[in-house]
Amino acid sequence: MSSSFDVLALGNAIVDVLAPVDDAFLAAQGLRKGGMQLVDEAQALALYDAMGATTIVSGGSAANTVAGLASFGAKAAFVGKVRDDEAGLAFTHDIKAVGVHFATPAASEGPSTARCLVLVTPDGQRTMNTYLGACQNLTVADLDAEAIKGAQILYLEGYLWDPPHAKQAFVEAAKIAHGAGRRVALTLSDTFCVDRYRDEFLQLIRDNVVDIVFANESELHALYQTSDFDVALAALRQEKVLAAATRSEKGAVIAQGGEIVSVPAAPIEKLVDTTGAGDLFAAGFLAGLTRGRPLDHCARLGALAAAEIIQHFGARPEVDLARLAEQSGYVHAL
Repeated sequence: MSSSFDVLALGNAIVDVLAPVDDAFLAAQGLRKGGMQLVDEAQALALYDAMGATTIVSGGSAANTVAGLASFGAKAAFVGKVRDDEAGLAFTHDIKAVGVHFATPAASEGPSTARCLVLVTPDGQRTMNTYLGACQNLTVADLDAEAIKGAQILYLEGYLWDPPHAKQAFVEAAKIAHGAGRRVALTLSDTFCVDRYRDEFLQLIRDNVVDIVFANESELHALYQTSDFDVALAALRQEKVLAAATRSEKGAVIAQGGEIVSVPAAPIEKLVDTTGAGDLFAAGFLAGLTRGRPLDHCARLGALAAAEIIQHFGARPEVDLARLAEQSGYVHAL
């Protein structure tokens, strides 16, 4: 079946505001290191005032993934809600500028465009504080059924499970994709997200709403409520999905039924900021998968993209990933 897009993603359209901080700053703000929490607009403004010098870049988990896919030369589209404000215009410009199709109408009223305040400690760990704003107003009416039907893979962001209207759009989009014989991928997004919706995520997997699952090691532990990776992986292998589990410097493990593929992490010169590592792993993996490449090739492309993103601030690639893959000897993986 021909396709208009390799991947179409639904996610939160967010502008990231990043700042380097130390552990003492996190403690003073009462923040739990390494996770994501939702904040209201007043909390976001108060934290922003305390952050000092910042770097502002477009973000959003699924948006980062399709930006990475476009950098690999894939045909990518994004569905997410912004307000017609300065941040919304910046997000729209940035995602279109990297070659991603983005046609979701901006809201003319209501809350402002979403912001994620990302606090990065010297060890590269990021602590995220997200004001969802306009993201929460993504609805079924924003879906383009023909575009979803025309995408090889529909990619869904676990964070999108928070707002009720977005959750409805999430489920409807999956129905449309499966109705057209397409595959649906889910990224679990965050351990706290998994803790909030563990039973619902497991139901999505077991009811065959999703066919592909992306998770990091911590999210997998949270999903199956175990601190033992091997136990969690064994449980995941029982599900009827293609699963990709990332393990930071330990690389990644891909599981599909009885098949297990392990790949090492790609080498880096310096760890700067882990924001977007999982998003870009998914980008590389899906770039290979939509081209019909073997699972180990897909995972190596994912590891390569993740390695690029953690060596600078922000979660959008700073180099052409297709060229980087070629220079790194992965030309046959694309």
